[in-house]
Amino acid sequence: MGLLILGIESSCDETGVALVRSTGAARPRLLAHALHSQVQMHQAYGGVVPELASRDHIRRVLPLTTQVLRASGQRLADVDVLAYTRGPGLAGALLVGAGLACALAAALGKPVLGVHHLEGHLLSPFLSADPPEFPFVALLVSGGHTQLMRVDGVGRYALLGETIDDAAGEAFDKSAKLMGLGYPGGPALARLAEQGSATAFGLPRPLLHSGDLDFSFAGLKTAVLTQVRKLGDQLPARKADLAASTEAAIVHVLVKKTLAALRQTGLQRIVVAGGVGANRRLRQQLDAACADSGLRVHYPELELCTDNGAMIALAAAMRLQAGVQQAGTDYAFDVLPRWPLAASA
Repeated sequence: MGLLILGIESSCDETGVALVRSTGAARPRLLAHALHSQVQMHQAYGGVVPELASRDHIRRVLPLTTQVLRASGQRLADVDVLAYTRGPGLAGALLVGAGLACALAAALGKPVLGVHHLEGHLLSPFLSADPPEFPFVALLVSGGHTQLMRVDGVGRYALLGETIDDAAGEAFDKSAKLMGLGYPGGPALARLAEQGSATAFGLPRPLLHSGDLDFSFAGLKTAVLTQVRKLGDQLPARKADLAASTEAAIVHVLVKKTLAALRQTGLQRIVVAGGVGANRRLRQQLDAACADSGLRVHYPELELCTDNGAMIALAAAMRLQAGVQQAGTDYAFDVLPRWPLAASA
């Protein structure tokens, strides 16, 4: 039967619960997952309010757990390992998932395992219909992180480059806010960009020719602000063009740096993960670049691009399979709001 692993994700503004079955050396299989997004709750504030996020996780996590168990036909007593997001993320939000996982584990007498949030994203394409193989270059792109990693196996991660200021997701969100697109800004900007011209505004591509694999998007945000002020009353008529030009600048940098990472490492395979990995323009341009060069690119399923419990259960299963970590029965938990991925290996 293998191991039945319950994963709980509560690092920010999504509550996710999932069950994964791990059998021998076979790829872990997702049995069921459920997700609640807090987007509507935070819209009034234009961003995530940590205290409200934590309270909402408390309200949602047990009903979601019940929903997943019913959908999978499993009982809580059948669970072999309880996994949770230990970090990085909002401290209060992380504590909700950690507290529940450890409390359930203690009550059931089952082991518990804390998982790195970014490792969950990085491994999430292994649940897709087209899973990758090691080694590969990973582009992790989300609201808080933009990183290029060399991945040689589970727990074997080397940082190649990262943002020195705003992450790509922040650039999307902040630019959208400057255009008055509301919250969450990134998806709204991407939708509007489909109606505009990507070449209408000559926005900068920061660090594109820096010779390294680091990113910087703060200057792009400033350039968008300058254009918004220049346009003034003309902004509504040109907003779609500005959105398209902004998206094009971000995607251009992400694609070029990712291809540079492949050349530097000599690898032939890319994994793209994180919320920005759902961006249509990014996928189209990476797909085209890889097709021209004989490279492979892998993505998680669209429903697993945002934070979710499936990636946490999967990461726990793959760590246990690879023997890089053992689940334990010390239920005195902690969380790590700032936790470098390399330190979790």
